[in-house]
Amino acid sequence: MEAAAAAPAGVAVGAGVVGVAGVAGAAAEGTDAGGVLGRRHRALTFGIVSVVLMIAFEATAVGTAMPVAARELNGLGLYAFAFSGYFTTSLLAMVVSGQWCDRNGPLPPIGVGIACFAAGLAISGTARSMGPFVLGRAVQGFGGGLVIVALYVVVGRAYPERLRPAVMAAFSASWVVPSIVGPLVSGTVTEQLGWRWVFLAIPALVVLPLAVMVPALRRAARAGREAGDDAREKGTRPAMDASRIWLAAALATGAVLLQYAGQDLRPLSVVPAVAGAALLVPAALRLLPRGTFRAARGIPTVVLMRGIAAGSFIAAESFIPLMLVTQRGLSPTLAGLSLAGAGLTWALGSFIQSRPRFDGSRERLVQLGLLCSASAIATVPLTLDHAVPPWIVAIAWGVGGLGMGLSVTTLGVLLLKLSPPADAGANSAALQVSDALSNVLMVAAAGTVFTALGGGSTAPAATSALTAAPSHPAAFAAVFLPAAAVALLGALVAARLRPKRRVPRPAA
Repeated sequence: MEAAAAAPAGVAVGAGVVGVAGVAGAAAEGTDAGGVLGRRHRALTFGIVSVVLMIAFEATAVGTAMPVAARELNGLGLYAFAFSGYFTTSLLAMVVSGQWCDRNGPLPPIGVGIACFAAGLAISGTARSMGPFVLGRAVQGFGGGLVIVALYVVVGRAYPERLRPAVMAAFSASWVVPSIVGPLVSGTVTEQLGWRWVFLAIPALVVLPLAVMVPALRRAARAGREAGDDAREKGTRPAMDASRIWLAAALATGAVLLQYAGQDLRPLSVVPAVAGAALLVPAALRLLPRGTFRAARGIPTVVLMRGIAAGSFIAAESFIPLMLVTQRGLSPTLAGLSLAGAGLTWALGSFIQSRPRFDGSRERLVQLGLLCSASAIATVPLTLDHAVPPWIVAIAWGVGGLGMGLSVTTLGVLLLKLSPPADAGANSAALQVSDALSNVLMVAAAGTVFTALGGGSTAPAATSALTAAPSHPAAFAAVFLPAAAVALLGALVAARLRPKRRVPRPAA
C-alpha cells in the first residue's frame, strides 16, 4: 500500500500510536457536544478525514491502474520510477512542511499541498509518454508530503489533548474502506473508460475537503493567535532551519541519481551513482539518529526497523499488480483486489498489538510481524508457475498485511515509549524519513533488477491491451525474493529493539 509508507508514513505513525481499537473511542467522543463530531470540531474533523480518504483512495486506485498505464505509454522500464518518484519528493516535502507549519501555521502547506497533489494527477493523467507521467507522480508526491505532515500539526493545534486519540483513530479507519473499494472502482474505470480517468477524476475530490476545512482552519488559527502561543512571541516567527531542508534536498537528489544510474546500466552510469551516494549517505547520517545503520540498541534500531519493514513490503507490493496482469493475464480489477484484503488484516494486526497483554513483549510482536511479511513476499513468486492459482496472492498478502499491522504499528508505540518528551518530535520525524528513504531505495533497487533481467521490455504484440506476453518471470522473482530476505533479516535484527539494560555498580 503506497500510502501506508509515504504517506503513508505519517498515517502509519498515527495508527501505531492509537491503534484501530481507538475507532470506537472516536465514535464515543463524537456523541459528546465537545467531541470530534461536536459543533466546535465537526467541520474540521470532516475536512481532515476527507483529505485522508482522498489520499488513501488515490493510493489504492493508482496502484491498480499503473500496469495498464505503463504498458500503454511504453514505459515498463520506468515502472519503478512511477512509485519511487512519489516517495522521493514526499521525503523532501515532509521536512519543508514541518518548517513551514512552524513558521506560518498548517493552512499554507495544506493548500499548496492539495494543489500540487491535484496538479500531479492531472499531469500524469494527460501524459503521452512515461517521462511526463513520472513527473506528475513526483509533483503529486511533493503535495502529499506537504499535506500529511500539516494534518498532524492541525491535530496538535486545533484539538485538545483528550480528543487527539479519537482523531488519530479516524485517520487509521480512513484507510480501510479505500483499500477495499479502491481497487474495484479503479479496475472498473480502467477497463471501461481507460486508465487516464482514474487520474483525472480524483482531483475533483479535493474541492469538498478544501471548502469544508479551510474556513475551520482559519478559525482555529485566529483563535490560536488571540489566545497567544507560548512558543512564539508577538511579531516574531521561528526561522526556517535551512540546514535540515538542504539535507533533505541532498537526500532526495542522491536518491534520484542512484535511481537513474540503476535504470541506465552502462559504464558511464557509475558517475551519477557515485554522485548520488556522495549526497545521500552523509545526509542520511545527519537526518537519522546516530547508530541507526549499525542497529544500535533502542531508538536507532526502531528507526532502522521501520525502514526495513516498510521498504521490503512496499517494494514487493509495487510489482504485484504488474505481475498478475502481465504474467497471469488477470484484469486490473482482479489484480488490485488481490491486495485489498491487506487493508483489513493490517487493521487487525494494529488492533491485536494494542492489547495490554502485549506491552512487555513488543519486540517479539515486531519479529512475528516481519516473519509474516517475509513469508507473504516469498509466497507471491510461486504464482509465476501457472499450476499455482493466482488467488494464492490474495491469501499471502492478507498474511503480509497482518504482519505489517503488528510490526509497523508496534514500532510507532516503541518509538514514543523510548523517546524522552523533548525528543519525541525529532525521533518521529526520523521514523518518517527512514520510512520514505527505504521506500525510495528498495523500490529503485527492485526496478533496477527488474530492468536488468528484461522485465522492462514491452511485448511487440499482445492479445489484449491489458496483457503482455509472459516472457520475463525471472525478473519478477528477482524482485520478490530479495525483498523477502530483507524482511527476514529485519526479524533477526529486531532482537536489538530492547535498550541495553544498565547494571548498577555495587556501592563502594
